[in-house]
Amino acid sequence: MRKTKEAQERRNEILDVAEALFNEQGYDATSTNDILKKIGIARGTLYYHFESKEAIMDGIIDRYNRKVVAGVQSIVGRKEIPVVSRLLMAITSLNVSGSVSEELMTHIHKPQNALMHQKIQQVLFKDITPIFTEIIQSGIDEKIFHTPYPYESVEMLLVYAVTIFDDGTIELTKEEQMQRMIAFAYNVERLLGTEEGMISQQLMEILTKE
Repeated sequence: MRKTKEAQERRNEILDVAEALFNEQGYDATSTNDILKKIGIARGTLYYHFESKEAIMDGIIDRYNRKVVAGVQSIVGRKEIPVVSRLLMAITSLNVSGSVSEELMTHIHKPQNALMHQKIQQVLFKDITPIFTEIIQSGIDEKIFHTPYPYESVEMLLVYAVTIFDDGTIELTKEEQMQRMIAFAYNVERLLGTEEGMISQQLMEILTKE
């Protein structure tokens, strides 16, 4: 049991140091030798956990995805919060750029790394769609939302939400981003069949507090 814990601690240490170096020096300029020297481990130890620098980046992305999923799950579980507020809190927690270092996001958004960005979104959609569907179903049960397609509605909601809350996907000014958020809330109200203004009003309250 202790050996397993030590292995996990070493793996996390490698990820922590690698992410810091990617942020300081840039992903392309950072070598596995840089990571080895910073941690003070043998090459064999590094390759025991990660077969390449790309595998380390995948590990950082996987850790990020798990963090986002855990955050959304914790929000969904707070039943004392009204369902619309939980939905909006969960949506705004999907801010990719706010949870990952600037260098990592720059690397992910490079044209040659489109597959990596797609991988993040695929994992998020796979793991998060059922969680969001639980929120929507709660709203349906409470007669706040009215849609016969909760799962499919979540899929459409997430595609757009991840786009507007991920600063690197589309270059937008603050004004353009705000306009898209308002339009997003307007369309979600119609997608979920809820009372007009219910979602947009609460979303604006959340955004003005940030």
